[in-house]
Amino acid sequence: MTETKKVRWGILGPGSIAKAFQGGVAGSKHAELVAVGTRNPEKPGLATDFPGARVHNGYDALLADKDVDAIYIATPHPGHAEWAIKAAEAGKHVLVEKPMALSAFEIDAIFHAHRKAGTFAGEAFMYRLHPQVKKLGELIASGVIGEVRMIQSSFGFSMGKFQPQHRLFANDLAGGGILDVGGYPVSMSRFIAGAAVGKPFADPIKVSGTAKLNAEGTDDWAAAVLTFENGIVAQVSCAVMANLDNVLRIHGSEGRIEVPDFWFAGGNRDQGVGRIDVIKGGKTETISVNETGHVYSFEADGASEAILAGRHEFAAPGMSWADSLGNARVLDKWRADAGIEFNIEKPAKRVNTLSNRPLASGGTAIPKRSIPGLTKQASAVALGFEDFRTFSSGAILLDAFWEKGGNLFDTAFVYGSGYTEKLFGDWHKSRGTREQSVLIGKGAHSPLVYPDVIAKQLTQSLDRLQTDYVDVYFMHRDNLDVPVGEFVDAMDAEVKAGRIRGPFGGSNWTKERMDQAIAYADKTGKQRPGALSNNFALAEMLDPIWAGCVTSSTPEWKAWLNDRQVTNFSWSSQARGFFTDRAGRDKTDNEELVRVWYNDQNFGRRDRAIELANKLGHSPIHVALAYVLAQPFPSIPLIGPRTLYELDDSIKAFDIKLTSADLKWLEDGK
Repeated sequence: MTETKKVRWGILGPGSIAKAFQGGVAGSKHAELVAVGTRNPEKPGLATDFPGARVHNGYDALLADKDVDAIYIATPHPGHAEWAIKAAEAGKHVLVEKPMALSAFEIDAIFHAHRKAGTFAGEAFMYRLHPQVKKLGELIASGVIGEVRMIQSSFGFSMGKFQPQHRLFANDLAGGGILDVGGYPVSMSRFIAGAAVGKPFADPIKVSGTAKLNAEGTDDWAAAVLTFENGIVAQVSCAVMANLDNVLRIHGSEGRIEVPDFWFAGGNRDQGVGRIDVIKGGKTETISVNETGHVYSFEADGASEAILAGRHEFAAPGMSWADSLGNARVLDKWRADAGIEFNIEKPAKRVNTLSNRPLASGGTAIPKRSIPGLTKQASAVALGFEDFRTFSSGAILLDAFWEKGGNLFDTAFVYGSGYTEKLFGDWHKSRGTREQSVLIGKGAHSPLVYPDVIAKQLTQSLDRLQTDYVDVYFMHRDNLDVPVGEFVDAMDAEVKAGRIRGPFGGSNWTKERMDQAIAYADKTGKQRPGALSNNFALAEMLDPIWAGCVTSSTPEWKAWLNDRQVTNFSWSSQARGFFTDRAGRDKTDNEELVRVWYNDQNFGRRDRAIELANKLGHSPIHVALAYVLAQPFPSIPLIGPRTLYELDDSIKAFDIKLTSADLKWLEDGK
């Protein structure tokens, strides 16, 4: 008889939930517990609670155990991302207790680490692997209650009294009901909404949440409404200071389904029979999957089976990577609506990277280059990060960019109504990176394009940026009704005041206007405008993306830039998705792509980029970025990745070295 292959598990953080998981492993087919990592190896009861497991002194020792294949992470919430990432670096698979991390941004970073390591990573919503959930999905798909219209789902209990140091309340431990138990009703609602349309899950198109906060700033009880594209509305609630009814109710056009305590399959922590009540026409039919296995054994086997099969994520109905990210985005919005941002997410306390290490310098994945008029070396690409609205989310990307060798950052007075500047100010202050950074500032955007606005907005920008100078400065737009010399005078005054310490110029300025500005500066002894920030890409911008935008991708512009050797910091350097699968001659649903980029010349260039990419083993978008980097004039692309994967993908362009002949062939096929 062939022995069943098993995954050797280690538990990181042997608390109460870890004991429950141990019980599940003991009752599983494909998992065995071999080790435990604890910061208190002398703690009484470890041998009893985790029989047969080696006890390691510290979490790092557990990760170093060569006889451990996979790690179950059961620390308090703030440690989840750190140890999941470190486990990936150690080559270990992970099952992370919910919530997988504090935000969708942190979860995405975990998945990125495991994608690179080739390891499994799963979020431990144990109920999703129980047969009850599969049966529930089948009932919804069968139409037993008609069309699903509303979902009500709650998970709440009362701790009796407020205990500020307890993990369920403490701000520094990311306490509160939303993160501790709110994910259950949200994940179930998304599962039901998906089952109603034949999908593993569905993400809501609208989330509106609220909560009652305590003295720690965490939620005692909370509720949210989720609206789905197919019209389903879900009401979800959670609490750590209120005994809710804890019943899942699914209301359909012909009846309803009720499931008590769905996360325990209607039973207790150890045994669940899988009870589902179908109520139609005044009658109740109770359906049971008659499953008596340990409720945690199903996730232990689900994760182990995925690992043994070489998969990186759970199979449905377990939480896939996309499912976990979607769930976290709902919780992020719920928290934001309730006004909950933990102190450990703010710059004063989040002084290390997500893996809880000091920020490292000296990376070489992104090369450095000289910029005319600037004494510092700058990275060959600049990072734009205006899509982030919290320090904890933006810092993940900023840290990664810096550690790869990036030190050039693109900000502007108008980005995020000033939040991008504030984010960078908080980041460099907490990391101590300002003097090694090259900071781009921009001001005087439409409609306020006047000389006297420059100093006023720069003062506000420097206050937000928590610095007394920018390295590069651009006027964000031009105003042809104002003599160009007045703009040069205003920017030169800031140079003399030490508030601009490198080149300045215009964003979305014409060749003619730049020539006039340079001539005026030479005539009057002012600093020459030495930089531009216009669109430049392999695809020519046919129609301005936004009013007042200027492209420098035409032959005339390229000749001008080459002749003047003016540095261009190019925005939309990869043509906003034109070189990805989002575009194509037969894909006309994206109005912006069609309006701005679609013509025969650009599609010819796209075809050649695809051809060259296939030859080099890269993607067309890498070729498009390499084209901008390889220009015979100083050309610095601005990139705006939203995830670590997108950042890593962008810098693959540095592996491509294009010759002048390559550039010409990409442009005209000759």
